[in-house]
Amino acid sequence: MREWVTEALHGDFKTSFRVNKILFDNKTEHQNLVIYENEIYGRVMALDGVTQVTERDEFIYHEMLAHLPIFAHGSVKKVLIVGGGDGGMLEEVLKHKSVEKVTMVEIDRTVIELSKEHFPMICGDAFEDPRLDLVIKDGCLFMKECREEYDLIIVDSTDPIGPGEVLFTDNFYTDCKSCLSDNGILVTQNGVPFQQADELKSTMNFFRPIFAETTCYMATIPTYVGGPMAFGWGTNKVGLKDVSLADLQERYERSGIVTQYYTPEVHKAAFALPGYVQKLVA
Repeated sequence: MREWVTEALHGDFKTSFRVNKILFDNKTEHQNLVIYENEIYGRVMALDGVTQVTERDEFIYHEMLAHLPIFAHGSVKKVLIVGGGDGGMLEEVLKHKSVEKVTMVEIDRTVIELSKEHFPMICGDAFEDPRLDLVIKDGCLFMKECREEYDLIIVDSTDPIGPGEVLFTDNFYTDCKSCLSDNGILVTQNGVPFQQADELKSTMNFFRPIFAETTCYMATIPTYVGGPMAFGWGTNKVGLKDVSLADLQERYERSGIVTQYYTPEVHKAAFALPGYVQKLVA
C-alpha cells in the first residue's frame, strides 16, 4: 500500500496527500481512477493522477458552480451538466424545486457507479431523481449533436488533459452557446489562474466573440491549491452578473436551500476580481 498520492498537474509544483486507506485503484475504459481516504480531506477521488473531488471541501466547488448562476438567472428550469460524474453538481442543482429537468452527460459510467458506492455523502440520491436524464457520452460530441435549449449549462470538467481536453475549445463553447435559451448562462471550471493563467485566458478569448457578457468569478477551495479557483461566465443577457443583493437574498430565502459556502454576499463578492485576474479576463 502506498503511503502518499502525489499530484503533478503543474510542471514545477507538486502536492501530496497521505493515504490512510485505498478503496479503489484501477483503470476504467477512459482513465485511471483512484479513491482513497485521507485524515484531513476524507474520501478523495483522483483521475489520471489529478485530484477531482474530496469529501471535505466539495461543497464549495459544487455550490458555487450550481447555486450562483441559478440565483443570478432567477428562473432556471432546464439545466445541462457536462461531466460531474461524482454527482455533487447534480445534487446541488436538484435542490432547486424550480428546476424541471437536468440532463447530465458523463463520458465514464464507472465514475458514476463508484461515486454512488464510495461518495454517497456527496451525491445523495441525486441519480435516482426522476428529473434526471443521464447520458453516457462524450460531452463534446453530445453538444455538437444537441438540439435542445437549456437555461443553464454547467461544464464540470476535469483539467484540459485526457478526456477533458476537448471541453476547452472554441468549437465546444460555440456549440454550448447554440443550446442556450435567450437568457441562458454558461459556467465553466477554469482552474486556479495563479497557476493556470493560460487556461482562463484562453476560455475568455473564446467566450468574448460569442457572448454579450463574459467574465469569471472566484472561490477559494483548499483542494485546488495555488490561490482561488476561477469559474468562467458567459451569457447574452447583460446584467445577470450584477443582480442586486436584495434580489439575491429574496431568491435565496425563498428557495429554502441551506448552503455551507454560498451566500448572497459571497455571490456578489465572487465577481470582484484581483488585478492579475482582471488582466487575464480582459
